[in-house]
Amino acid sequence: MPFVRKIVKTDTPMKLFLLLMRHFHISQKEAQKLIDTGRVYQNGVSVTDKSATVYGEIKVVVFEPQSRGLYPLFETKDFAIFDKPTGIMVHPRNRNTQYSLIDEIKHHFGLQANITHRIDKETSGLVLASKHKEAEKRLKQMFEAKEIKKRYLTLVKGRVAQELFIDEPIKLNRDYSRIKLKVVIDTTGKPAQTIIRPLYTFGDYTLVEAEPLTGRQHQIRIHLFHVKHPIVGDPIYGVDTDTAIRYLDGKMGVQERIEATGAPRLMLHAHTLEFTWKESVYKIFSKQNFVQECFAIANQK
Repeated sequence: MPFVRKIVKTDTPMKLFLLLMRHFHISQKEAQKLIDTGRVYQNGVSVTDKSATVYGEIKVVVFEPQSRGLYPLFETKDFAIFDKPTGIMVHPRNRNTQYSLIDEIKHHFGLQANITHRIDKETSGLVLASKHKEAEKRLKQMFEAKEIKKRYLTLVKGRVAQELFIDEPIKLNRDYSRIKLKVVIDTTGKPAQTIIRPLYTFGDYTLVEAEPLTGRQHQIRIHLFHVKHPIVGDPIYGVDTDTAIRYLDGKMGVQERIEATGAPRLMLHAHTLEFTWKESVYKIFSKQNFVQECFAIANQK
């Protein structure tokens, strides 16, 4: 488990943040973050006072990355790109999360390395990570300014005959009692645009390229659902409420999911990243054979 408890001792009274700085060789800001996030304990009680003076033994919950052998697809001295398999979370959900892509990023490049954007657990493909704080800040700014172009491959239900430009605002769903979608199309939502380009037809399925021009949560999924071409394998967008509830409650088996959605996973793949960094143009392609996976799913139908 990447989150472990470390014992720290002091024989003389000392400011807590100073003890953390000296023991873990971190900045004052990082020490205060450990305290603010409830990761420091004394006598079994969380210490939240940043100005507290401590003496004796304290326990600190720290992140120790554990690799499972996933290496970056491409890297420079400032950033690295991972080709994430489906089923791996990008970031731990809580302290009980056994493994996520963050483990690999920090294992390879140190605790200052970080993700700069996210994709869903079941979405496979490219994830851009920074190796240091300066690169992290700049890359996140580039994503915000739409200076990094992302393209996805996805298998959808129905035949998409021509290129689509989907321009529909997206809003977070605050009322799960009415509908089990995380986001909804709503005129009061945030602007969202996606370009859909058909590539190949597999019977009643179509392989398309999706290019999100904005970065809303679940944007590609909700937009394709809205135009009646839900993604194959999507257990939330494109199924009835009872099916979505069974999935969200963890009661849906693999075979039931295949029967309900067409695949055992969400058939969405982050295929391409394109951007300019320090006057060099990078266009990185995933090496996973997602198209072959689409063929296999279509042939089982």
